[in-house]
Amino acid sequence: MTDILPPSIELRQDREPVPYRTALEVMTARNAAIAEGTGQELIWLLEHPPVYTAGTSAAADELLDPRFEVVEAGRGGRYTYHGPGQRVGYVLLDLKRRARDVRGFVHAIEGWVIDTLADFGVESWRAPGRIGIWTRDIDGREAKIGAIGVRVRRWVTMHGFSVNIAPDLSHFGGIVPCGIEEFGVTSLERLGLAVDYAAWDAALLKRAGDFLAALERPCPAESGQ
Repeated sequence: MTDILPPSIELRQDREPVPYRTALEVMTARNAAIAEGTGQELIWLLEHPPVYTAGTSAAADELLDPRFEVVEAGRGGRYTYHGPGQRVGYVLLDLKRRARDVRGFVHAIEGWVIDTLADFGVESWRAPGRIGIWTRDIDGREAKIGAIGVRVRRWVTMHGFSVNIAPDLSHFGGIVPCGIEEFGVTSLERLGLAVDYAAWDAALLKRAGDFLAALERPCPAESGQ
């Protein structure tokens, strides 16, 4: 699968859960190395043991039941849950080599996830004023199926996205996910799809070229789609 990405970008796929603090240390070091010109860019696909992560906008009253470890992530956004059954993608790229457009970077990640979900027959979308990837749940209501949270230092990105493949959705009950109380969360499993990490990663990486190409262009105007 490594030939899907250009030689300048390392692909790392972990099959065993990686503790969140360990991943954060690796990302922080790699981010600095990329900025200094001594490290290779990285796309890292992995899973974490159960953890709640707090972004820079996290509000204390949105941590309802800290049943798992809580880690200050340093990324944008609010509280997010990570755990088994959820595939996480960390994207460490040098935007100085591309369009220096943070919003465009986020938009491209959103599009990457939306297009990959479509390959599994799941329609999903951006929602104005609500960060994340949204779809129609089995009850007909909108629900979040993917989370987005990034940080950019010296024009080098870190953190990225997560997609709910088959997590225990009750674990999200310990927080107000991304500060949005009125909408729930869903997963591919809840939508009736049996997808393993190998299939998800393969579909995602097939679309990596489109994602990278989108980073060369200015961010389009918000459409809410």
